[in-house]
Amino acid sequence: MPRVFSGIQPTGDIHLGNLLGALRNWVSDQHEADSFYCIVDLHALTVPKEPGEVGQRTLELAQVLLAVGLDPEVCTLFVQSHVTEHSELAWLLQCVTSMGELRRMTQFKDKSEGKDFVSAGLFTYPALQAADILLYDTDRVPVGEDQIQHIELTRDVAERFNHRYGETFRLPAASVPTAGARVMDLQDPTRKMSKSSESPAGTILVTEDLGSVAKKIKRAVTDSEPEVRYDPAAKPGVSNLLSILGAVTGRDPEEVAGDYEQYGPLKSDTAEAVVELLRPIQERIAELQKDPERTAALLEVGAEKAREVASGVLERAKRNIGLLPRAHG
Repeated sequence: MPRVFSGIQPTGDIHLGNLLGALRNWVSDQHEADSFYCIVDLHALTVPKEPGEVGQRTLELAQVLLAVGLDPEVCTLFVQSHVTEHSELAWLLQCVTSMGELRRMTQFKDKSEGKDFVSAGLFTYPALQAADILLYDTDRVPVGEDQIQHIELTRDVAERFNHRYGETFRLPAASVPTAGARVMDLQDPTRKMSKSSESPAGTILVTEDLGSVAKKIKRAVTDSEPEVRYDPAAKPGVSNLLSILGAVTGRDPEEVAGDYEQYGPLKSDTAEAVVELLRPIQERIAELQKDPERTAALLEVGAEKAREVASGVLERAKRNIGLLPRAHG
């Protein structure tokens, strides 16, 4: 089976776009590949956080991931900081990554612009991300288009390391999933639904009150032209609803459009479908919240599985560099 690695930061709340665009692919991927899913809590520290905030959000995110269908007996679900090999390999990779390469990273430019304090961790973030991927002899990394630059850098760094120290790392390939909806903001359908609270009326959270979910969908922006058709350029609001309903029901949005002549029934059916999708997830989250120790135990099992692979790859890298090995008495 091919080895797949994906990471997700414990920052912000998981929304409908995350669920339909990525997490449902994770759930299906776990049965088709040897899948490693990592909550990348160390990446979350690149911008200031309150004490305890990252840990609490990590636990909450783990419960959401379990609730949407990740099975720890099938995939490897773990927390980045629980596997210390990530940090150690990141340093080795920083030493073969140039400052020029890091300066060119689009995300660094975006996140550092206009900030009074920019951490060195934000600058070297791509080296840690490369370590995340390379530690598991990863074949495929499912990413959005905005992350392709990071995978290209990971490959460049791995090739440079291999050239300098001998064959060490497998070169991963970026994979932009073809399945999965691109969910847009319900009030501004020209931009993607976001974790940001700038548009609360346009964002549906996985843990949100179901009455609020239905209300937001029924108030979604459409347009003045009454025809229901899938045309993201000319009719972004209506097309967003068709895309959401299609993703939830497993149908093409163009096919869904043929069922409707008015916006009202489309909104009602979309609201009902999303509510029924979220209801069992929320019930599962509520069960997991009653026993946080159970979630922590499952994450520890995942960390042990991850270490079994990561430790071997790290030792291979250190051996090929020629670092003095520890004496074993």
